[in-house]
Amino acid sequence: MNIQEAFNSAAVDYDDLRRILIPCFDDFYKTAVEIIPGNHTAPLKILDLGAGTGLYSGMVQSVFPNAEFTLLDLAPEMLEKAKSRFSKMGKSPKILIGDYVETDLGDSYDLIISALSIHHLSDLDKERLYQKIYDVLNPGGIFINADQVLGKTPDLEQLYRQHWLDSVRAKNISEEDLKAAQKRMEYDRMATLDIQLRQLEAAGFHNVDCWYKNFSFAVFGGYRPIEFS
Repeated sequence: MNIQEAFNSAAVDYDDLRRILIPCFDDFYKTAVEIIPGNHTAPLKILDLGAGTGLYSGMVQSVFPNAEFTLLDLAPEMLEKAKSRFSKMGKSPKILIGDYVETDLGDSYDLIISALSIHHLSDLDKERLYQKIYDVLNPGGIFINADQVLGKTPDLEQLYRQHWLDSVRAKNISEEDLKAAQKRMEYDRMATLDIQLRQLEAAGFHNVDCWYKNFSFAVFGGYRPIEFS
């Protein structure tokens, strides 16, 4: 099974398990939405990388009703869930199926978001992707990555993993669902937060920061500066 097949097969129950598999679900996503600057009635052009079932982008759409979304993911069955989510809000996002490291990201955007996806990339591909994101952001635009990061040391990484395992078991996750989640985690290629903040700065982002962190779950990103002639 490859990563596309793994996430296609998880599409049916994916959303129902989010609150169990993300122990800090409310604060994590709340921050990822609240950090978006600007007028909530603004007609933003937004790209969601690894959009999955549209969980994160759906939250953003509900706060920015005039936003125009492009959803990119390599799992078609996940994107079908996203289309249904947006349809219930009377919206029809543009859907792109593909690997965002290789896919042309298209037009320029005011906001680019991603949730729990980029950690599947190698460090080199993360670096390449962050540069691609910077290049298609409008000046003044922001990139927000709500993702998982590696502990800075082996001891911290062990702490993060044990805390996650204890947390999901405390919520009475079934052994079947736990094993399925751990199977998907085999595709993780996480990097530390520090490494990724440096990668963003190297790509040209300004005001790079981590706005939220709870063990391995972090919300971070940066802005493309406005260019003055």
